[in-house]
Amino acid sequence: MDDAPRTLPEAVRRAARLWPDRVAWIFDLREGPSSAAPSSLTFSDIARGVDRVARHLRARGVRAGQRVGVLLHNGPEWALVWLALAQLGATAVPLGTRLRRDDAGWIVTKSRAVAIVTTPALAEGIGPLGIPVIDVAEFHDDRDDDADDGDDVAPLPGVHDPDDIVNVQFTSGTTGHPKGCLLSHRYWLHLARSLVDGFPRLTPSDRMLTAQAMSYMDPQWNLVASLVSGASLVILDGFHPSTFWERVREHEVTYFYCLASMPVLMLTTPADARDREHRVRVIQCSAIPPARHAELEQRWGVPWFEVFGMTETGGDIHVTDIEHDALVGSGAIGVVKPGREARVVADGIDVLPGDIGELLLRGPGMMSGYDDEPEATARVFRGGWLHTGDLARRDSAGVIRLVGRLKEVVRRGGENVAAREVEDTLLSHPGVRMAAVVGVPDEIRGEEVKAYLVLTDDRDAQQAADELGPFCSERIARFKVPRYWEVRDDLPRTPSERVAKPELRPGRTWDAETTTWGEVPAP
Repeated sequence: MDDAPRTLPEAVRRAARLWPDRVAWIFDLREGPSSAAPSSLTFSDIARGVDRVARHLRARGVRAGQRVGVLLHNGPEWALVWLALAQLGATAVPLGTRLRRDDAGWIVTKSRAVAIVTTPALAEGIGPLGIPVIDVAEFHDDRDDDADDGDDVAPLPGVHDPDDIVNVQFTSGTTGHPKGCLLSHRYWLHLARSLVDGFPRLTPSDRMLTAQAMSYMDPQWNLVASLVSGASLVILDGFHPSTFWERVREHEVTYFYCLASMPVLMLTTPADARDREHRVRVIQCSAIPPARHAELEQRWGVPWFEVFGMTETGGDIHVTDIEHDALVGSGAIGVVKPGREARVVADGIDVLPGDIGELLLRGPGMMSGYDDEPEATARVFRGGWLHTGDLARRDSAGVIRLVGRLKEVVRRGGENVAAREVEDTLLSHPGVRMAAVVGVPDEIRGEEVKAYLVLTDDRDAQQAADELGPFCSERIARFKVPRYWEVRDDLPRTPSERVAKPELRPGRTWDAETTTWGEVPAP
């Protein structure tokens, strides 16, 4: 793309110039806390809105180089504040609306945010954090649009640097405190351009959709991909399985991304005669359940493509239309994207095709490091490669498969058990809706394997173990089969819809080895 933008402000101005009256973003917030009828913004509306919000933020004292928390529900205000901060040369610190005083306060303090843009109701939920609160409602008042309180004004067009930091984006924190990833203009535009220049080749004729909280990175790259491609984007207030495909049909969506538990939850909804009455051409998804991949495609009549990325790296590995047919149900995450390099190593040495090692990545458009954590940054980038912490194997054709996490391996009596492998087997059973496998302390074996389950019926843990134990034994090595089983109505999840394993707590557990009920320690 000849006039490719180098910064987010350039992307906003370019989109307004190329497609001024085209509908850019549609906000369908009918089911969330800020429920309202669908509304929309054109690309020229976005440019004007960003300017307006930037002037208000500047009038409230926000300056280049400062960090500002953004605590808002999905809506146009979130997107405009994010881009306005980038226009001012400031940095956004996205805060999930489910956070409360302790976890929000930790992020605010860690990031050194100087203010929070939010609503009175959300501010009350996190309590006073010792920094100014800017009510987003102020941005609807244009009376001080021309206000200027000094020489430190918003940067003029063209003065931003691609390496300026746009976000301190905190990870979901599945292990310990989350880290703040420093994400630049270059990061966001590299990720967005990869979806335009390469698969799925987004164009102005596409209509995208996102259903996650905008504080998470996926809706954010959707926003940027819209600005770069000219595609319109539908933003929902959240993921609601029972109405998700209704919205897809209503808005004539052609592309969406989802992850983790979303596809399984979609399959729990009753089949509908209209399931195939849609315009979707591509669905990209992280962690498609291998055993249910074909079922997903059969039900909705559209190909599902696996894709892999991290907050630290953006988008890295994907299945394209070239590899798709051969990889359905394989669990493969695909091949590296153009411009990315990947290695699979053990003890610092590349393993042979088919062998397991840690996945390492290198290439442009990755994070600039962890905020104020030079040792962690050096550790993850050691040797010039980003160490993902994921265990993988790559075949001779370059196709990569994940087999687990370095920190999600249960060490059972000298044998390594990859939690993901056991979870995939459990999820292949039609009676299992969600599964999380963890290691729990054991005096004899060091660790034992425990499965937390959400089932499709009202069986208890004993009944589940009686059926799923033999089911697993036929499909994986006996030492990988869970000994402990616990059934829940739901499992705690991160904002990215992954199971939040640190939040699992001991409960009524069935011990399949001793056939007794009891409690085992939490993971």
